[in-house]
Amino acid sequence: MQFLSKIKEGKPVYGTCITSFNPLWPKVWRGTGLDFVFLDTEHIALDRVQVSHICQQLLGDGIFPIVRIPSPDPFRACQMIDAGAKGIVAPYLESESQIRQLVGAVKYRPLKGEKLEELLEEKGKLPDFLSEYIQSHNKGNFCIANIESVPAMERLDKLLSVEGLDAVFIGPHDLSISMGIPEKYDHPDFEQAVKEILRTCKNRGLAVGIHFSESPERQVKWMKEGVNMVIHSSDFALFYQRLQSDMKRIRTSQGESLSDETGPDAI
Repeated sequence: MQFLSKIKEGKPVYGTCITSFNPLWPKVWRGTGLDFVFLDTEHIALDRVQVSHICQQLLGDGIFPIVRIPSPDPFRACQMIDAGAKGIVAPYLESESQIRQLVGAVKYRPLKGEKLEELLEEKGKLPDFLSEYIQSHNKGNFCIANIESVPAMERLDKLLSVEGLDAVFIGPHDLSISMGIPEKYDHPDFEQAVKEILRTCKNRGLAVGIHFSESPERQVKWMKEGVNMVIHSSDFALFYQRLQSDMKRIRTSQGESLSDETGPDAI
């Protein structure tokens, strides 16, 4: 599994979002060059058993499974790691305490309770043998914060300074809505906000990704600005786009006139 080594070397990593359960997925992702797959349990009806099946398949093929939990809940984070996730994303983080709790779940499990809180607040220290056990037990786990709101932007430097955080996923859909410019991804204010996140991540040595379900050109644009985790589209969006294109060609071949239709919402 090359995901972590590539991140450490400053190389880009490439992934996509899977929103559906299918035992034949390995036949699709093998040979595509994917470094990771993003499974979103915040917006998508994937249950814990299905997520576990997909994670184990990905691990078997050397692809890094990243799961977004539905809320910043450390217990849900631990559940998804138990299921096979190596990276954990928590949505809509706006406070340092939320990020510290996420770090605690991802990097210090199975330690919980007051002892973990003291450790995260730097008021306590683990004995060497327990520290070695915790590090070994959580080796390779990757902690990711979703930054997708104006309040998070206002506290950005403090949020991203929490020890143990590895990366940021920018949520373009929610961020644009929080800014009052829904889905205006070319708006100067939106672009400036993304650049500010990229700058702060670079200063903090954090990896950063942004997820779009549109054409690859938007991904390439932001890679030039510093994005190094490419989360391109999803099974749902790619199926919709290809089906729409093919059906348009078939129907226009019969002389039918078609009206433009809107695509699926960004995740």
